[in-house]
Amino acid sequence: MTTLARWRAAKETETGKQERRPYLASECRDLGQCEKWRLEIIREISKKVAQIQNAGLGEFRIRDLNDEINKLLREKRHWENQISDLGGPHYRRYGPRMFDAEGREVPGNRGYKYFGAAKDLPGVRELFEQEPPPPPKKTRAELMKDIDADYYGYRDDDDGILLPLEEKAEKLAIQRAVEEWNSAKGAQKTSEKEDDEPDIYGSDAYITRDPEQQTKEDPMGLLGPRFTAHVPVPSQKDIEAALLKKRKQELMKKYGIEDDE
Repeated sequence: MTTLARWRAAKETETGKQERRPYLASECRDLGQCEKWRLEIIREISKKVAQIQNAGLGEFRIRDLNDEINKLLREKRHWENQISDLGGPHYRRYGPRMFDAEGREVPGNRGYKYFGAAKDLPGVRELFEQEPPPPPKKTRAELMKDIDADYYGYRDDDDGILLPLEEKAEKLAIQRAVEEWNSAKGAQKTSEKEDDEPDIYGSDAYITRDPEQQTKEDPMGLLGPRFTAHVPVPSQKDIEAALLKKRKQELMKKYGIEDDE
């Protein structure tokens, strides 16, 4: 077919019968001529699509070829509309479907398209990489299907692994607590021994009203320091009684109550 097309083109050139495709499809009113120009455009598109498959042409040449293919596609669409207006078949309605690299049908046939090596150009590959759809959300009823006794941990002790581990950890915790208590108790006893000094001022052992009575009660008291009280020393109970009586008198005087005693 290629040889035949070249021979026909050469013959038309020799005879001067080579026709030029009209710039506007609306200028052609012959249905047969419109079909002829449409097939010519399809052959040009096929030729350029075969050329653009070569990735070694370079980025600029690949972009130019892709632009030319899109321009021819737009021109083919104009001729198909003209054929439809003249009463011919509706090619756009029954045209072939377009598929992507994974075999999925491309929705719609409009817009700028990429062919062959143009799909791998910088900035173009990202257009074809679609984000995966988000996982569907489960309803409450679907979530409740997976909830059982294991979800709440009711059967965690049935595996025979958790109980020995808990017993071991419990023994270690008890042993550590006992050691801490013993060390704290030993430190407390040591501090009490260091602070255990005789209180010669707060005790009544060395304060007597009569030295002879002190000798009778404590024969070894003569060896220690002797304190002689020249005045009566009140006891703790006497002091508390005096303070209570004084406080009572102050309250009675404050509220104007006479003392009957």
